[in-house]
Amino acid sequence: MKRQKNTARVIPFLVLLALVSLWSLVSYYELVPSFMLPSPRAVLGAFWTDRLLLLNHLKVTMLEALLGLSIGILLGFICALAMDRFRLVKEALYPLLVLTQTVPTVAIAPLLVLWLGYGLLPKITLVVIVTFFPIAMNLYQGFQGADKDSLLLLQAMGANRLDLFRYVKWPMALTSFFSGLKISTSYALVGAVIAEWLGGYAGLGVYMTKVKKSYSFDKMFAVIVFISIISYLCLLLVQVLEKKSMPWKKGEKHEL
Repeated sequence: MKRQKNTARVIPFLVLLALVSLWSLVSYYELVPSFMLPSPRAVLGAFWTDRLLLLNHLKVTMLEALLGLSIGILLGFICALAMDRFRLVKEALYPLLVLTQTVPTVAIAPLLVLWLGYGLLPKITLVVIVTFFPIAMNLYQGFQGADKDSLLLLQAMGANRLDLFRYVKWPMALTSFFSGLKISTSYALVGAVIAEWLGGYAGLGVYMTKVKKSYSFDKMFAVIVFISIISYLCLLLVQVLEKKSMPWKKGEKHEL
C-alpha cells in the first residue's frame, strides 16, 4: 500500500519532467520559432527578472479571488440550504442557477466593467458568479443525500431542524462541499484574471495584457506557469482543509 502511494506521487512528477524535457528539445532544435514557443530557460529567466512585479500583481489577483470565493461560498451555502428546505425555492432557483452557467465568462466581464468600473468590484463580482454555482449544487446534492434512517432516528429522539443539520446533514454533505470547493477554487483565480484582461490597474491579468502587447512571449509563458502553480497550491490547501475537517475519513484516499 505504501509503495503504491509513493508510486502515485512520483508518476505525475515524471510526466511533468517528460513534458518539460520535450519542450526543451523542441526549443533547442528550433522546431517551433522561439518567439512562438520560448524555451523553459527563457521562461524561467523572464520570471526571475519580473519576480517582484509578479508578486505585487499576485497580491491584487489573490485579493479579488479570495473575496469573490468567500462571497460565492456564502451565497452557495444559502442557496443550497433554501433549496433543500423549500421545494418551491428549489424549483424557482435551480433553472436560474443552471442559466448563469450557460453565459460565457468573457461575455459577462465587459458588462461588469461597463457597469461597475475598473476597480475591484467587477472582478470580485465575476469571481462570485463563477464560484457559487459549484458550491450551491454540490452542497444541495450533499444535503439531499443525507441518510434518511439517521434523520428519522434523530427526529424520533426529539431532535429539531438545527440538530438534524448539525449531526446528520452537514457532516454527510462535507464531501460534496469540498468537491465543489475544489472546482470553485480553480475557477476563482481564473475568473479574476479574465476580469483583469478587460480593464484594471493591477493584477496578473493586467500584467498578461501588457506583456502580450509588447510581444514578450517569454513573460507571457512565465505568468501562465505562475498562475498554474498558484492554482495548484490553492487546491492542495483545500485538500489539507478537507482532511482536517473530516478526520473520520483519514484512511481514505484523497486525490485532486
